[in-house]
Amino acid sequence: MTTLLDTAVLPRAQWTERAEAHAERADALTAAHRARAARGQKHPVEDFLFTYYSYKPAILRRWHPGPGVVLADAAERAAWRWYRPAAGGVEVDAEAFRRDRGSLYRGVVNLLRVTAARPAQFGCFGLHEWAMAYRTEEVRHAVPLRLGSDGTDAVVESHDLKCTHFDAFRFFTPDAVPRNRTALSRDLQIDVEQPGCLHAGMDVYKWAVKLGPLVPGDILLDAFELARDIRMLDMEASPYDLTEWGYSPVPIETPDGKARYVARQRALSERSQALRTALVAAVTAGDDTPGGADFLRPESV
Repeated sequence: MTTLLDTAVLPRAQWTERAEAHAERADALTAAHRARAARGQKHPVEDFLFTYYSYKPAILRRWHPGPGVVLADAAERAAWRWYRPAAGGVEVDAEAFRRDRGSLYRGVVNLLRVTAARPAQFGCFGLHEWAMAYRTEEVRHAVPLRLGSDGTDAVVESHDLKCTHFDAFRFFTPDAVPRNRTALSRDLQIDVEQPGCLHAGMDVYKWAVKLGPLVPGDILLDAFELARDIRMLDMEASPYDLTEWGYSPVPIETPDGKARYVARQRALSERSQALRTALVAAVTAGDDTPGGADFLRPESV
């Protein structure tokens, strides 16, 4: 059952101004990536969000108001998928989206809720990137290893691997897999995802994209910015030497590096928790259907 929302009506001048400001913000966030793509250049840190998630910059430019907002004089949006006529204009058809994408919708909302409800863990020290380079010559990035192969292996062997995110764990080298405290699988994701995990925070952006027109534009771009900032720490704490790219290492193999990592991880976790709460509130507005046990098993990204 879906209840009626108290809708707000935005005059055309107001909502077009918001849409234009959103597009300008999105363009600023993707400008460097688009310029590099035009030159055929790649960046080991900043291009990750466009390759790992495979979302084009254009996706970020499209502004949606979210459920419960009527756009006045918006005839051009009447033909947009999951929009419908409303008194005074058009609005997002949240009921149609939930009907057409029911499994996706319920699964994402459920995953976000259970993740937000768990206590955050801060003892992983970003060792997933190290585990991906453990005892292998085929590292994931064309960047030198800061400690070399033997030094990288030694760091892995001297630590307890505590990764809780399957989409990081699935890239562990075969020799690193049995060293993780938990043997993760896609089916276990709903049971182990927790808000201290950097990759779980990065995925808030993925879920915001997948929930499409239900997500207000500011939440989408905030989620992208969070993912960008997480990726920066992810690579600064990695075994790779990125000084030539302007990044200073967070040496998690040292006590000081661990402390620095955890401090930043906590701050990013707080941001991700706030965004999870905002995202769930936005996309479930007007939907009083009780949450079920459905869980989205996301495709590989």
